[in-house]
Amino acid sequence: MTAPIAPSLTALAAQNRAASPVVDLRTRGGAAERHRILHVFRAPVGGLFRHVVDLTRLQAEAGHAVGLVCDASTGGERAARTLAELAPHLALGVTRIPMRRNPHASDLAALRAVRKQALAVGADVLHGHGAKGGVFARLAPLGRAGRGVIRAYTPHGGSYNYRPGTPLHRVYMAAERVMARATDLFLFESEYVASRHAAYAGGSPRLERIVHNGIGEAEFLPVGTSEDPFDLVYVGELREAKGLPVLLRALARIRGQGRNLRLLMVGSGPDTESLAAMAENLGLRDAIAFEPPQAIRPVLGRGRVMVVPSLAESLPYVVLEAAAAAQPLVATNVGGIPEIFGALSGSLVPPGDCEALGQAIVRILDEEPALREGRARALSDSLRTRFSMNRMATDVLCGYAAAFRAKRVAAASAAT
Repeated sequence: MTAPIAPSLTALAAQNRAASPVVDLRTRGGAAERHRILHVFRAPVGGLFRHVVDLTRLQAEAGHAVGLVCDASTGGERAARTLAELAPHLALGVTRIPMRRNPHASDLAALRAVRKQALAVGADVLHGHGAKGGVFARLAPLGRAGRGVIRAYTPHGGSYNYRPGTPLHRVYMAAERVMARATDLFLFESEYVASRHAAYAGGSPRLERIVHNGIGEAEFLPVGTSEDPFDLVYVGELREAKGLPVLLRALARIRGQGRNLRLLMVGSGPDTESLAAMAENLGLRDAIAFEPPQAIRPVLGRGRVMVVPSLAESLPYVVLEAAAAAQPLVATNVGGIPEIFGALSGSLVPPGDCEALGQAIVRILDEEPALREGRARALSDSLRTRFSMNRMATDVLCGYAAAFRAKRVAAASAAT
């Protein structure tokens, strides 16, 4: 069957808004309390960026004033286009400043810039996303003006997943322990990351919530399949941590057994050249097509099965989006992926095992179509209530409310 034309991200957002509007649940004295929220994060790319974009739109529609602070040099034209589309929802604007991925002396200048913007717009919520955004949002010095401000932090894997057990990981976790004292609210996107925080950073956060990433009703629409689909499709960053060398070796083994499978890889990243060279060395030149980052839904229709071979994850949107669209999936048993699969998590593959990955790929491709599609539909149906975009937005607002209440109680206690 020929794939229908997939809606654009903007059209999907409009459909999601129409399907289920978000109402601000934070009230006091019978009147809705509006906030001035500044989301701070480094890279306007990938699932973290999508999470911030969704929250921004829904919080603005609930009556809050929202602004963003992010890196000036990453994301390219795609990020610039998304930010331009989001502009009507950004009462506090967008501030783009230099931010390095790893710790750097320039972080002090970025910290001062976050402070300046927070004071200029009168933010009363500083919400950091990801390791770098979490540092800037929690440590920006606001002086007396910061007494009524809450500092919220949403980890997205990042430092928690970075080579556990190594000296650098221990340094990162020691920093997280220190910054926990400046954190009014932890908003963990998965039970997995919450458990990593408890295991490695230790201590009891002041206040925490599990707020799963959410998707909209429009993302459950079928995408169809193109007339000449690839056997496999991968969408995401081109990095070794995503398990792509394992996928390439698994594909080479399968093709060595006489199965001429084809793989479409969509994305970009720091290991693009080394992965292309590896594919060449494995004799996969004609088996793989590399394409730049693009919207996921049109890509899904170009493959029979999506593969997610990651070695570490938090709660990846790419899995949520594919599962919602009832795309057959082969994924690894890492991070929050079992939370997405729920009762179907027994089908997940051990990470780093190219033989197990290859067997899972062959098994799902050789299944009766009705069985494969039925399981994909069952997973899609299970996501509707567990990973709702509106549930995500209202849970975040409720988290803010609890943090403000705790701050008022603490201030009242200190005054007596």
